[in-house]
Formats: sequence, C-alpha cells, structure tokens
Amino acid sequence: MTPVTFGNWLKQSLVLISRAPLLWTGCTLFIGLLLGIERVSLALGIFLAVTGLFVGVGVAKYIDMKSSTGTSLSFYRAIAKSLPLAILAAVSLVICWFVFRVTANIYSGELYKIGYFFFDWELTTEHLNNKSTHQIAGWLYLPAMITLLFILLMLTTFANWFSYPLMLFKDYSWSQAKQQGNQASVKNQAAMYKLLAFIFAATFIGAGIIPLLTPVLYMLVSTLMYVSYKTVFEAA
Repeated sequence: MTPVTFGNWLKQSLVLISRAPLLWTGCTLFIGLLLGIERVSLALGIFLAVTGLFVGVGVAKYIDMKSSTGTSLSFYRAIAKSLPLAILAAVSLVICWFVFRVTANIYSGELYKIGYFFFDWELTTEHLNNKSTHQIAGWLYLPAMITLLFILLMLTTFANWFSYPLMLFKDYSWSQAKQQGNQASVKNQAAMYKLLAFIFAATFIGAGIIPLLTPVLYMLVSTLMYVSYKTVFEAA
C-alpha cells in the first residue's frame, strides 16, 4: 500500500497528468477562459470557477479509469455525471459570497455596489492598454485566486477536503461525507497540512509571480483532490 503523504499525492497526480497530457491541458485551457469571466460578472465567474474546479475531479477519475481499466465511459458522460453536484456546490458558494458582499456593502454604506456583484464590465482600455502580458494576466486572474482561497475556506469550515469526491463517487450524503472526511483528515493530518500549505503557497506565488499558471493550479487542485481521495478511500 502506498504511504499516505503529500509527496506521494503530488507524485501520483503528476503521473496521472502524464497519462493524458492533451486532455488535461485542454481542460486547463478551457478553465483559463472561464476564470477571466470574473472581470465581467463576479457572480457568474465564481459559479464557473467552482464548477470547473469540481468537474475537474471527475475528469481526473476519468483519466485514471481510462488509462488503467480501459473504461467504456465516455468523456462527456464523465462530465455529465460530475456536473449536478459541482453546480450545487457552485451555487452554494455564490450565495455565501453574495451574503458576505451585501453585508460589507451595507456596513460601508455603499449599497449601489451590490449590483456590481452580478455585472461589472472591467475589460476596459484602462486595464488593458499599455500593460505587459504579465500585468494583464495578474489583473485578470486575481479574482480567480481569491475564489480558490474562498473555496478552501468554505470546504474547511462547512465540509472538508474529501467531501466532494465522497459525495460524487460514493453517493454519500453531505453529513456522511463530512463525518468520513473529517476522520480521514485527522488520521492523515500531516499530509493534509502540507497539502493545504502547498495550495496556499502556490496561490500566492501564482497571483504575484506567475499569474498565467492560475488555470494550471485549478486543474492541479482538482487532480490532487481525486488522487488523495483515491489513496485514502479506495486503497486496496
């Protein structure tokens, strides 16, 4: 049995990516397009970012099954199976973010900004002209980086790292997934701390140094979520 460590999770994730590099890269590029929408509509952008992240978990399982067992499940069926739960999670996070934003706007007396949550066109010459690719990417993907941190915050507060794959692959209820996931997180505490530290560090590095890697980080997080789940809950 493979030891449960963050290093092994990361290694297995990279191996999984190498099994279908074109598919994984294609999904990464597609997510990159979705993440930029937050500069037009924060609500829609958050919804698409969260949906893309969680659907990516299903894509990782599809790659694993296709390369190891030769599953007859089509890629589109794999996406369709992941979508309902991913959409539910995305809607929940959009609502949470909206509540926080409304509260902040009411407290600051800026009620007119509430509507900006749904539509605020920021793709203007002010932000795009005379800027380097690095500057534009940093500005474009900054909300996506914040969204990723918000997802992790909500997961650790109201669920846990393993909740989504447990609900998706084992049909657990939210309470069952939370209970089983919490037990697994405590049992593998060292690996979990290193995993979360890695994601936080990568997020800040991506936001400040290499923002173009933001879509890569999203797909890597999806892959890590599947690999860690498989190691803990599906190990032989």
